Amino acid sequence: MAIELTFRANAHRRLCIKKDLIELSQWIDTLSSINVELGYLILIDKQLIKDNSITVDLQGLRRKNTLLMGTLCRYEQELNTEYEFGKKEYNVTRAKEHEKKRDVNSAFIQEFTQLKKRMYIKLSKYRWR
Repeated sequence: MAIELTFRANAHRRLCIKKDLIELSQWIDTLSSINVELGYLILIDKQLIKDNSITVDLQGLRRKNTLLMGTLCRYEQELNTEYEFGKKEYNVTRAKEHEKKRDVNSAFIQEFTQLKKRMYIKLSKYRWR
């Protein structure tokens, strides 16, 4: 009976970690795409918009993206290690830690979206001569 409970707890722990790893993989893919898009936006800013505040914001976002990507990659390594070798149960504390990372990722994406919106507004006012 005790062995069955331990097996179930471990199976549940592994399932929850796997779910987190799948979600984390999606976040990392999104950040990777954003990095490519930032490269194009920086080029558009240099060639067309030429707004110093946008330039500074783009550079800041690229740094944040790099730092967030590093943080999430380290977290992915931790989760993979815990999935394979860990013994700690998946509890509310662990779920809240994952939720905090989700919130940071969402906030970054919102910040990126706002900057793109600013750039699109600038571009929409651009006149071909």
